[in-house]
Amino acid sequence: MKSINPATEEVIETHEEHDEATVDARLDAAWDRFESWRETPISRREKLLAAAADVLRENSDEYARLMTEEMGKPVEQAVSEVEKCAWVCDYYAEHAAEFLQDEHIGTVPGSKTYVSYEPIGPVLAVMPWNFPFWQVFRFAAPHITAGNVAVLKHAPNVFGCADAIASVFERAGYPDDVFTSLQIPAERVAGVIEDDRIRGVSLTGSTRAGRAVAETSGRELKPTVLELGGSDPFVVLDDAPLDATAKRAARARTQNNGQSCIAAKRFLVHEAVYDEFVERFTEEMRALTVGDPTDPETDVGPQARADLMETLHEQVAASVEAGATLRLGGEPLDRPGHYYPPTVLTDVPDDAPARTEELFGPVATVIEVEDESEAVRVANDTPYGLGASVWTADAERGEALTTKLTAGNVAVNHVVASDPRVPFSGTKDSGYGTELSRHGIREFVNTKTVWVEDAPADE
Repeated sequence: MKSINPATEEVIETHEEHDEATVDARLDAAWDRFESWRETPISRREKLLAAAADVLRENSDEYARLMTEEMGKPVEQAVSEVEKCAWVCDYYAEHAAEFLQDEHIGTVPGSKTYVSYEPIGPVLAVMPWNFPFWQVFRFAAPHITAGNVAVLKHAPNVFGCADAIASVFERAGYPDDVFTSLQIPAERVAGVIEDDRIRGVSLTGSTRAGRAVAETSGRELKPTVLELGGSDPFVVLDDAPLDATAKRAARARTQNNGQSCIAAKRFLVHEAVYDEFVERFTEEMRALTVGDPTDPETDVGPQARADLMETLHEQVAASVEAGATLRLGGEPLDRPGHYYPPTVLTDVPDDAPARTEELFGPVATVIEVEDESEAVRVANDTPYGLGASVWTADAERGEALTTKLTAGNVAVNHVVASDPRVPFSGTKDSGYGTELSRHGIREFVNTKTVWVEDAPADE
């Protein structure tokens, strides 16, 4: 399994697949560590997590360069990703004990009843390449601090990031095997899920991968959290300030080179401002700098792998062949690396890939809608339900519209984003379960009811 620099197409490193004996030894070590880690006071776990935040900040440039080299993220965005990982560590270092404290519930006089939140064991994290540090830390920070241990199966093109993350926990002073990594391909994940030493599974990835993990986990009766794909609508109402909205729209579509589940992908624009928005948005997309991701001036770097760029282009070409109008871009750039330019499609037929599929790259589908009712209908006309946003000069008007949009995360005049302080989840084919906040840390715990009464008196 090879890590290939998507900007140069040069091989960075070849990683040896872990054989069954290695996987077995690592799962054994994870299980053994859980037996002692669960007994470690949560105050100690919080201090170690705070130390991990320090390690991340002290080495942010190193980790950012690694992300940029392995998957092409613009380096400034990579630095921000490391900082966000430190933030989620800080957050749970401060709040984990509060979120997991026993909850006392009154029942009958003379009895004591409460709920405790207890760790369940090693949890497998199947993580993607697009946010190779953040996706791991938003899983690991809460669940390790809750007393579980983490077993990471990362994407093969970012195994270097997996090793670096393991070194963060080592440098922070964690005991061995609280966090461990498996270098295995996707086809071996089911076997790990079926292993009795794995007690839960968190996956961020495609809907297809989510279905496979859910099927295996369901058969094994193991809890899962699935954060899957998205085709997020970006609704522009007739009173939206167009200059500011067009700038935000371009950023929302091209952040992380357009390779984000919660990136805005379908732009639903009120007919009264449609023509003007298309013009301004297209110019904003045209003005973005595509180039070397190590250059701080670059806005859009390469796609992470050659096959991903090829799939994206096939979707664009099929949409144009079906009748869509190509306003900008639409062809891979003729240079070394997997570069696809910011692309704008309009007049897209209902059954074209740009309307029906997730486009994982800097390609925007702009759709004209007659009014708010049609905007809601088109926004919800997708199997996905991860994020959505509404753009308007009237925040109350936008907030009223949020109740009609089927998504796990809806923003008004704000780009959809994850934040440690609030829950993050999807619905429909975008998955289920919650990450982050007080809700996320309780996904992989045993919610135990304890009922205590005095010893019965002799009759």
